[in-house]
Amino acid sequence: MDRRQLVARGALAAGWALASARRVRGFARGGEGGGPDEGGARSFSTDDAGLTRIYEAALATVRGNVVRLADFPGPVLAEGSYYPGAWMECAPHEALVWSAWGTETARAVARNQHLMFFALQKEDGQLPYAVKVRSGAGSEGGPGFGQIQMVVPVAATAWELSQQTGDHELLEKAYAACGRWDAWLRKYRNTRGTGLCEGFCTWDTGMDNSPRWKEEPNACPDDDARRCPPGPGLPRLCPDLSATVYGGRVALAAMAQALGRSSEADRWTQDAEEIRRLIVAQLYYEHDGGFYDLDAQGRFVWVRSAATLRVLGEHVPDEKLFETVWKRQVRNEKVFWTPYPFPSVALDDPEFVRPIPRNSWGGAAQALTALRAPRWMEHYGKPAELAWVMERWVEAVQRANAFRQQMDPLSGEFTADAGGYSPTALALLDFVWRLSGVREQGDLVEWNVRPPARGRTKFSAQVHGVTAELEYNGGADSGLAELRIGGKSVASVIGVVRVLTTRTGELREAVGIADGLSPVTLREGGAERRIQVEANARVKLG
Repeated sequence: MDRRQLVARGALAAGWALASARRVRGFARGGEGGGPDEGGARSFSTDDAGLTRIYEAALATVRGNVVRLADFPGPVLAEGSYYPGAWMECAPHEALVWSAWGTETARAVARNQHLMFFALQKEDGQLPYAVKVRSGAGSEGGPGFGQIQMVVPVAATAWELSQQTGDHELLEKAYAACGRWDAWLRKYRNTRGTGLCEGFCTWDTGMDNSPRWKEEPNACPDDDARRCPPGPGLPRLCPDLSATVYGGRVALAAMAQALGRSSEADRWTQDAEEIRRLIVAQLYYEHDGGFYDLDAQGRFVWVRSAATLRVLGEHVPDEKLFETVWKRQVRNEKVFWTPYPFPSVALDDPEFVRPIPRNSWGGAAQALTALRAPRWMEHYGKPAELAWVMERWVEAVQRANAFRQQMDPLSGEFTADAGGYSPTALALLDFVWRLSGVREQGDLVEWNVRPPARGRTKFSAQVHGVTAELEYNGGADSGLAELRIGGKSVASVIGVVRVLTTRTGELREAVGIADGLSPVTLREGGAERRIQVEANARVKLG
């Protein structure tokens, strides 16, 4: 099976943290956000005034949601909107996305986002599900431990960040903290002895107001995530929570290997494979290609929710099984492939909630689900379909001219709310670059050539220590894109295609990111070649 690449303890030294905070430039003293950041790795300009406005508004939204929480001495990223704090299910991943902008603040925020959760870990290994703003004397705030609420594994984002930045200290702290968290989950969320991760309440999965948890309690008794509420169907075996455990163990195996602990890496790999096998054997329903909760009586909970997408997010299915899930569930226009993907409950599920209320995982397309889509769609080789998903979200956000939490998956109309929601702003920023920009991708440089409708557009990014520029000069009419590294021409490209090069600009591969067959012209030096690339296909260039 082709898995994603494998590779802190909670106590945080106050001296280091204070030093880290002092390294942050552009962060307003005593305030949230701050002025323009210096030393950024990315810049973007375009003649499209509408896109410029929404892009700059997204940057301002994210910067405005940078705060200080729980007496932690460095800045972190809050959810924004109605959510005054950082949730473990999503905040580390959001900060990882933000770190790509390469500013001093963005890099510090990404590091702090992880170290804050590790610093607040309990002695028994439990990580807080969220860290909230304290609004005044005696008010609720700080770390919460009333549910587990996890989706993207904090071990996975910590591993990826440590690899990107060469941060050995973060790697060590993450390995210790996430190992203790895994032990806590084994002890308190495997009460049925199945080896899978159990859900006790709605908020464990973060799917507020979802029919998946109909008539079940929102929270654990006495805000204690070790206690399961009474109920004939509880505890449940949850595919998404179990997938998060799996993804965490894959990352722990990689961390152990990087730290020179080969025997521990082998153990984590074995444990990861065991829970992966159990997820597929017990929580997958082969007749429709979906993953479901299994209640305490051994019955499936028949609500087709985004839990299936979360299982894909951690790459649990092998390629063969993925294609089945893809065809029957994800790419099915009656299920999850809606005009504005992805609904939180399948479109044709009788439990889909209408009219759509605010903060509803009962059917609305959630920004969090969209922001996580690249993690699995790229892994399973679906960059063309991912491009379509991203285009739909960029279109909807630009039309709304605001950063709201969720939208109707049929109309693309956002539910009215306070706005200023970090995941939606980050989705807009990330998708603009993934659609038409240049990105560092492992040891290679990824050029996503997709000419704008009109005018000039330029992306500039630091990749492998040098400046890479992707510039469109004539809009869709000419379709010409210029690729440069370190000021030197790499190639001129006409068409819609992803080009992969070495860090010095040698052409390696073309990837189909358009729907259907895409004609492409590449000019390199004095030579010209014409190729045709099918959607998701890969063509060797050198």
